[in-house]
Amino acid sequence: MFVKELAETKVLQIVINGEPRDIPGGLTVLTLLTYLGIGTDRVAVELNREIVRQARWAETPVDAGAQVEIVQFVGGG
Repeated sequence: MFVKELAETKVLQIVINGEPRDIPGGLTVLTLLTYLGIGTDRVAVELNREIVRQARWAETPVDAGAQVEIVQFVGGG
């Protein structure tokens, strides 16, 4: 159902980690991560130069022209 809903929305252009991307309109930070196939563990998100706390991802919209930085923390040594 998530994919069907995305197909019916308009496309927005944003920048993710310095790369222009087209995404479906109406996404939040959380649904953007889902759309991109990025797990929510060990991830930090910055939206328009402000860090978005994970507790607010589901309510924070990603609008046209947004600048998004997604950092995935990787363990190891």
